[in-house]
Amino acid sequence: MPKIILAGGTGFVGQYLAKQFANAGYEIIIISRQKGHVNWQDTKAVIDAIDGSEMLINLAGRSVDCRYNEKNKKEILESRTETTRMLGEAVLQCNHPPELWINSSTATIYREAYDHYMTEASGEIGTGFSVDVAKSWEKTFFDFKLPNTRQAALRISIVLGKDGGVMIPFKNLTRFGMGGSQGSGKQMFSWIHIADLFNIISFIQSNKNLSGAFNCTSPHAVTNAVLMKTFRQIMHMPIGLSIPKFLLEIGAVMIRTETELLLKSRWVFPEKLLNAGYVFEYPEIDKALNDILTQ
Repeated sequence: MPKIILAGGTGFVGQYLAKQFANAGYEIIIISRQKGHVNWQDTKAVIDAIDGSEMLINLAGRSVDCRYNEKNKKEILESRTETTRMLGEAVLQCNHPPELWINSSTATIYREAYDHYMTEASGEIGTGFSVDVAKSWEKTFFDFKLPNTRQAALRISIVLGKDGGVMIPFKNLTRFGMGGSQGSGKQMFSWIHIADLFNIISFIQSNKNLSGAFNCTSPHAVTNAVLMKTFRQIMHMPIGLSIPKFLLEIGAVMIRTETELLLKSRWVFPEKLLNAGYVFEYPEIDKALNDILTQ
């Protein structure tokens, strides 16, 4: 049975990918710090797991849903760069390295955009902590020169799926009548349905000429106002109070997170995937949310 390695595969996205690839006939091996999986600290076990695998997928990284103090920023950065470095060194030790290594990255690598969308070719890299993390993450990944392993970095936008991610807070806001715009409501929201994320990985796996960085996002970003209106329509909630920026700032401190997750305007376009022939299953936000919210 062919095997796929999921590094950091215990979260919302990893569990979904594990289930889908298992259903497709793969043996799934997870590298994590949890019992029952290959442990990150066991270098030999990590190498043995990766050796002979068909594909390595790295999803590892501390959640960014926290306050950006120095301790958390250090953990956010190192949990991404160090795990990537460990995996690259393990691949170099393999007698039969994987044909493909897919590493997570983030659509937050681009500058805040209200004027036009960002593509892989023409997108402008931004500044600030989140961007610095993304740049370091990709540099660590692409610094490995692996003659027998194709490499692809997925600049993943916000993932929408039934069992986790941002869906629970957005649903709760809508359910309790607070599902209006956050801040101005004009900020762009780039997103992807989790089914398309799986399909994109499979598409890159099948198309052996594809490598490099890919914007992993729906081609149709929406404004925050449109996003929340769609939630209200599907959940049959006639009212939705908007939350001004200053209240979001206060609330973020109270629940120990950052408003960047809601207020940064992310406008990203998957040019490379579309040019390669990928067809999105859920290109529009109403179809995606209807699938997730009415299951």
